Amino acid sequence: MQSKNPPIQRTKLSFLERLYLPEIFKGMAYTFAQMFRPKFTMSYPEVKWKPPAVFRGRPVLVEREDKTGERCVACGLCARVCPPLAISMQANETDLPQERHPITFEINMLRCIYCGYCEEVCPEEAIVMSDEYDITYHTRESAILDKQKLLVPMERVKDRLEFLRKYKNSVRRAEDQVVGEDAKS
Repeated sequence: MQSKNPPIQRTKLSFLERLYLPEIFKGMAYTFAQMFRPKFTMSYPEVKWKPPAVFRGRPVLVEREDKTGERCVACGLCARVCPPLAISMQANETDLPQERHPITFEINMLRCIYCGYCEEVCPEEAIVMSDEYDITYHTRESAILDKQKLLVPMERVKDRLEFLRKYKNSVRRAEDQVVGEDAKS
């Protein structure tokens, strides 16, 4: 049986190329040059990295400005859109202007994949991906975060909220955005 592939023509190497010494010296010279470049390594436990606003860390519930509870209206969209089903909640009626709030709100952080879908679908900007990245749990039970562990003041996630507003406005069509006097009604 005849092969369809043409025969491979090997290139002739000189004596120095066969010794590989020039390539070894090139690699040593590159390594030596890198020793004098600026270093980007951080001494992690002593120096903490401040992530940018686009970073998706641990999901948190945002507290209302008047500090009376969470901004969540218990619509359940975050729980429905979560791919690994990490979010669970139970809703209840309330006398506050928001009409509903969650009695229980839990996120199983062992299931969470930090996709940010919950944040994108939330109509009230109540659940936000924070800048926390150093997350450890010693037991499975401690990895299930309830409403009290998730609640953070709005000032702590201010940068992320501003980023989300800018991002959502850049994605939406101009004719769908409500601006100025129309937004009040």
